[in-house]
Amino acid sequence: MHIPDGFLPLGQAAIYYIITIIALYFALNWAKENLDEKRVPLMAVLAAFIFAIQAMNIPIPWGTSGHMLGAALVAIIFGSPWAAVLVLAVVLTVQTFFFADGGITAWGANILDMGVIAGFTGFGVFQALKKLNLWVAIFLAGWASIFVASLAVVLELVWAGTFPLDLGLFFMGLYHAVIGIAEGAITVVAILAIQRVRPDLLPWNKPKPDTEVEK
Repeated sequence: MHIPDGFLPLGQAAIYYIITIIALYFALNWAKENLDEKRVPLMAVLAAFIFAIQAMNIPIPWGTSGHMLGAALVAIIFGSPWAAVLVLAVVLTVQTFFFADGGITAWGANILDMGVIAGFTGFGVFQALKKLNLWVAIFLAGWASIFVASLAVVLELVWAGTFPLDLGLFFMGLYHAVIGIAEGAITVVAILAIQRVRPDLLPWNKPKPDTEVEK
């Protein structure tokens, strides 16, 4: 899903840079208010995990590549899509500048797609469905995050004149609908593992404030 250099006109790439920098401003503000010593190591572990799963790429016709993202996983664990923006920004920055995975000119677009869009989509789906069934909501959040992000990549590349709309939507949508099953399953498995080992790290296991308990 990483967009390489040369796929986006510089003017269009600049727009994604601006949007991403604004998103990072809010993500950093969230981090200042919500991260503590207990949760920073967890964020580092998740960043390393996401770096590893994104290394498994599948070539896609009329696409860039297909791989899992991990954005919904981070957003659900930390109870905020801004956490996903922050973690994916760190991962994608390292990939871009040290491993040439994703173009420097496309840095903003890649964070926008895999951090902002995937993170907010996954968290939104989870929030909407968690009362029906927690684990189904987690699975669908993972699936939807990667599927919607892949469609965003297509639209950006169609606007750039790099993709044909019909073939881009077909191949990127089809491949990521399938990869999304693995994304959803990995998201469920990872959160199940945390639930068993450190349930106190998950937002739905946090004790309610005394004022709420009294109510």
